[in-house]
Amino acid sequence: MIPSRLLISFAILLTTPLLLGGVTDVVPDFIPGIGQIDVAGRTLADLALLLNIVLVIVAGVDVLISGSPAEIEIEREISDVLSVGTPNPAKLILRSKCRLPLTVTLHDDPGELCETDRLPQDVTLDPWKESSVSYVVTPLKRGATALAAVHLRFPTVLRLWTRHEVRNLQTPARIYPDIRAVYRYELMASRNRLAEIGVRMMRMPGQGREFERLREYRYGDEIRQIDWKATARQRQLITREFNVERNQNIVLMVDCGRFMRNETDGISYLDQALNSAIMLSYIALGQGDNVSLLAFSNRIERFIRPVRGKPGIQTILRSTYDIQASSKSADYSLALEYLSRMQRKRALVILITFVTDEVQLNVIGESLQLRSLPYLPMCVLLQDVGLREMADRIPNTDLEAFHTSAAAQILTGQAQQVARMRENGVMILDTPPSLLTERLINEYLMVKTRNLM
Repeated sequence: MIPSRLLISFAILLTTPLLLGGVTDVVPDFIPGIGQIDVAGRTLADLALLLNIVLVIVAGVDVLISGSPAEIEIEREISDVLSVGTPNPAKLILRSKCRLPLTVTLHDDPGELCETDRLPQDVTLDPWKESSVSYVVTPLKRGATALAAVHLRFPTVLRLWTRHEVRNLQTPARIYPDIRAVYRYELMASRNRLAEIGVRMMRMPGQGREFERLREYRYGDEIRQIDWKATARQRQLITREFNVERNQNIVLMVDCGRFMRNETDGISYLDQALNSAIMLSYIALGQGDNVSLLAFSNRIERFIRPVRGKPGIQTILRSTYDIQASSKSADYSLALEYLSRMQRKRALVILITFVTDEVQLNVIGESLQLRSLPYLPMCVLLQDVGLREMADRIPNTDLEAFHTSAAAQILTGQAQQVARMRENGVMILDTPPSLLTERLINEYLMVKTRNLM
């Protein structure tokens, strides 16, 4: 219990005469005039003592006639799977066993990996009734966590006390990458509104081996796709259209080295990379391709063998939700060597990483240029947002000019190395983290459409 301001004010007011009475007791009674003051002081002190006793009794009665936290049942409703960086709905349900109405203030302890919004809240709880409080839990990092306790407090009947309790209410949860993006994609696809999330393409006629239909020739169609017999019958150019190849292999390589600990908008580059990898995996599985994932730092952190079909996304989610960035630098050669043993078939290998200079890019380029491996390499480079802002700003001081020049020099070196990698046959996608998902999906769809695999 916590004494209220009202109780503290009464206690201070009634204690002051006791202190003054103690001061006047030291004055002799036989001094004319002063003795009368002493008697009046002791009379006031006695009255204050009596009032203090009454205050203690009233405060005790206030506790007895008021409700107890034990008379309130609390239940937390929240999904056992949360998405990092996105608001997840939660609810606290209260059931009263008290004969008096209560105004309860609630707050939830989300643990170390999450934060709450729309709390604390006040809720009026009628006798023998049920009420609820809705709020939002936003995970900051992936991994296993638990929402620990609920804090509740309410005033007593006379408002002399505040009843407070920390209710231990352990609710375990697993924080996954942003799986809600998958549902948003499905919703947009069902309404034919994928352009709103940056995906440019809906239908993907390709250059596979499975014939789909004949259609009129369009500007840009290849000559070898013209059906000359149908053209002779129709007396106009007719083109064969084929389905996009299915059952192809996609390997997502996610850098978990120390540079992936960098953050933008409170979300690490590793979380951004995993969110995009999950989204791309879902789309690739929907296209009938096989998807595997390799997470690595200076060692192999996790390898998920190829999965197929949309239910395979659950396997990828369960296997990646607790991956964390290492304190060591990534070893690209080790990862490619391990992949060459595990994946011997033709595959589109997508490396998602973040580098700080052209030296790292040179190492990546040499690692991906393994001519003996049947891979189509794609390197996805996450841009350093802060470095680009520094290079683009107009300096006002000599120190700022030095910083701007250094940032521009680093970016120039990276651009030159990226150009060399492109010349050597490595597809490059250089993108800010905020646009990674849509650009990666569009690049994958482009590869499928052009039948590059």
